[in-house]
Amino acid sequence: MNVIDAVLDALGMAGSMAWQITWSLILGFVLSAIVQAVVRREAIARALGDDRPSTLVKATGLGIASSSCSYAAVALARSLFRKGASFTAAIVFELASTNLVIELGIIMALLLGWQFTLAEFVGGPIIIVLVAIFFRLFVHGPLVDAAREQAEKGLAGSMEGHAAMDMSVDGEGSWWQRLRTGAGFTSVSHIYVMEWAAVVRDIVIGLLIAGAVAAWVPDSFWRHLFAADHPVLSAVVGPIVGPIIAILSFVCSIGNVPLAAVLYSGGISFGGVVSFMFADLIIIPILVIYRKYYGTRMTLVLLGGFYATMVIGGYVVELLFHVLRLVPAHASTHVVEQGISWNYTTFLNIIALLLTAALLVRFFATGGRQMLAMMGGCPDDVSGHEHGGEHGQQHGDPDGHVRSQHEHSQHDHG
Repeated sequence: MNVIDAVLDALGMAGSMAWQITWSLILGFVLSAIVQAVVRREAIARALGDDRPSTLVKATGLGIASSSCSYAAVALARSLFRKGASFTAAIVFELASTNLVIELGIIMALLLGWQFTLAEFVGGPIIIVLVAIFFRLFVHGPLVDAAREQAEKGLAGSMEGHAAMDMSVDGEGSWWQRLRTGAGFTSVSHIYVMEWAAVVRDIVIGLLIAGAVAAWVPDSFWRHLFAADHPVLSAVVGPIVGPIIAILSFVCSIGNVPLAAVLYSGGISFGGVVSFMFADLIIIPILVIYRKYYGTRMTLVLLGGFYATMVIGGYVVELLFHVLRLVPAHASTHVVEQGISWNYTTFLNIIALLLTAALLVRFFATGGRQMLAMMGGCPDDVSGHEHGGEHGQQHGDPDGHVRSQHEHSQHDHG
């Protein structure tokens, strides 16, 4: 096989995986946008002021509702910490908003199987409990004070503008009544497009890496790396190696799923996939951001704490699912074949793409272009758009357009 054929083979594999998951991505982001349109971020910081178990349960639920890409979740967690949330609650929120979300679960079910989706929602709370215990033991006092002092400097990381935007719809009535208004449709369209803009880079990179690995790396390499021919040793090695591969892949959240499918078909253990998926928050670019946000010492603590809890969480899930006989055979999970055919996936993709087109039209017709220009901005630069908190609350006009609080003030006082 020459170089051109090898590249085309990798691109073909990546394209086939992209086609396989397109409708599920769109469905997940639409559902996430609907939830975020009626959940106001300004209330989150007020609910996360301590690290009691009940508060961490709230942090988990609010994180799920505030589904974000890993970079935006990390930025939002820092901003919640600056606004008074406890450090533990902010990190739990961060974990939940990237790893316990609808769209991730749907794609895992498609590419890996429903057992992995179940493992995501079982493993997530287990890892959150382990993180809370680790923080209770090792993250307190001077370490947290130093991290808060560093956080107050407001150094920019990535996706700061996106994390600072509250695009929920304002107004009276139930959540369903607010969604049915023109402003509700606008809010959903803004959140939907902005979420895509935040994660599309990672999804594309993840698909390209997975396509290249599937096309170029022989199964024998993975079988030796994961000790696939020795079940007990494989179960030990998988959760240890999984996060390391995630760290080196530079891909986070949803973009990791195609590579996870390749790794599982190559022989990594069930628990190894779980630890691999949750390690999106300690990839190298995010570690660099942690250092800006919280300082070197806290970054090392986060790296060590996350790695240890993800490895342990992988072992717990592996053992639990083996006892319940829910671990699927490696042969049942395979990378999709190249090519597109007329089947249910194609029809669902057509419907999903038409829905995306409608949301894009609404987005650009209601000031979305300006929001895109702000999504990578500095956190304190967006403070002029605050309303009752850190995030720029939107206001619906009768025609369904959305104005930021800053624009609203200019209109009222101009």
